[in-house]
Amino acid sequence: MKFISWNVNGLRACLKKGFMESFRTLDADIFALQETKMQEGQAILELPGYQQYWNSAEKKGYSGTAVFTRREPENVTYGIGIDEHDHEGRVITLAFPNFYFVTCYTPNSQRGLERLAYRMTWEDAFRAYLQKLDAERPVILCGDLNVAHTEIDLKNPKTNHHNAGFTDEERGKFDELLAAGFVDTFRELHPDATGAYTWWSYLRKARLTNAGWRIDYFLASKRLKEQISAATIHSDIYDSDHCPVGLELRR
Repeated sequence: MKFISWNVNGLRACLKKGFMESFRTLDADIFALQETKMQEGQAILELPGYQQYWNSAEKKGYSGTAVFTRREPENVTYGIGIDEHDHEGRVITLAFPNFYFVTCYTPNSQRGLERLAYRMTWEDAFRAYLQKLDAERPVILCGDLNVAHTEIDLKNPKTNHHNAGFTDEERGKFDELLAAGFVDTFRELHPDATGAYTWWSYLRKARLTNAGWRIDYFLASKRLKEQISAATIHSDIYDSDHCPVGLELRR
């Protein structure tokens, strides 16, 4: 089964840059988006064979997630069931017979770490949410988790230490998430890969020099580890400042 996750940084803009061609080429069974920056209906996507699920932020033009799936889920929920965290369209959960599929757009700590305290509260609540799901059936989590976990996950770790996305606090919460029973599927198959990034700033020609960060992930419950057959980064797709990431599981 093939999964794709992609922060499109505004789906309406991405549609003008070739999103549909990329969507067809990637040919996923389940395709998740983050940072759609739109309300459902502001763009009409003709996706034959796929069911569409949207979670838009109350604030227009901000955040938002979507999932397109060929397999019909048993149930779909939006958010994590905590009012403090459920106004920005950040989470969609699809229940299937053998697993939960969760897409997430983690809050950015922002310049000057203005939102780091909120981010820490979010991390604890979201981890507890995933653990509750994982107690029922395995979980596949994807999305822009807004953290580079280790020094090999970004080009310039020393100059970015303490910046949003590479603080000790954010990396520590990622450690806690893995310790709660999840694996980073890309690192499971490519433990020492360097230069493997998923986001590049639009500044200073970062994409051309591959001065990037790996902040988009597929995590999975540890008991799915033996089913992982591929974990991919599609850095040849340029329709956003992020590129798609993929996961394939043996049935």
